Amino acid sequence: MAALREWSAALNQLSTPGLRPRLVAAAWLAGETRVSALAEAARTSRPTIYADLRSQGIDPDDRSKEDPMTMTPLAIDGITGLNDETDARAIHEAERRYLAEHPDGDGIGLAVSELLELQLVLRFYNNLRPLLAAELAARRDRDRALHLVEVRWEALTTATAWHAAHHAYVVAVDAAYTAITTWATAAREASTSWFPVRRAEEFYEQRILAAGHPPVERLAVDADAESRCLAEELTTLHDRRIVLAAQTLNAAPTSSH
Repeated sequence: MAALREWSAALNQLSTPGLRPRLVAAAWLAGETRVSALAEAARTSRPTIYADLRSQGIDPDDRSKEDPMTMTPLAIDGITGLNDETDARAIHEAERRYLAEHPDGDGIGLAVSELLELQLVLRFYNNLRPLLAAELAARRDRDRALHLVEVRWEALTTATAWHAAHHAYVVAVDAAYTAITTWATAAREASTSWFPVRRAEEFYEQRILAAGHPPVERLAVDADAESRCLAEELTTLHDRRIVLAAQTLNAAPTSSH
């Protein structure tokens, strides 16, 4: 965003052709996905920003990501692992079909055992997927909030309404702390949820992953350590900026009445 603002401030008609679209794309990939903010920084229109992004292979309308609130649980043979009553009916129906194909009942015990194991694995799988999606969404929100802190601080260098711009920066810092905490909560829950035994993990690989269903990965992150580090870095940076802002205010000329 800093490079984008510098380019637009110069308004150099002889600047490198195609530079603005590349700067816009870089800002987007860095986390600034608000078209209005990009248009303001580049001093251009929203349609131009949309065109710039598309020229760089970015679809600004593509906000696709798994929503943990609307994610459809995976069902195999009518079993999801999330509703014991529904699963029991599905298992009973599968048992009935098996006996119709094997009137002597040979192997029925093993077949039912596998269905019960499938139920257990699906329970962990269907509970884990939304947790991982929630962690990813919270991580994105956290990174964007931290990026916005930098955007708001950079805006102070050219702000005419300095106090309003500084307030926006302070609000962004507060929002970043909240985003870090929110992410840590989501990450803590996702990182402690995994298949309880190796056998269940193998069953997932054989029956779910091998069938082409969405994969899940074990989240290896120390949420407490990472969130603490991010918060400490933000505090150190903010404390230093408070000193700089105070120096700016002290050096500013006062208006006489």
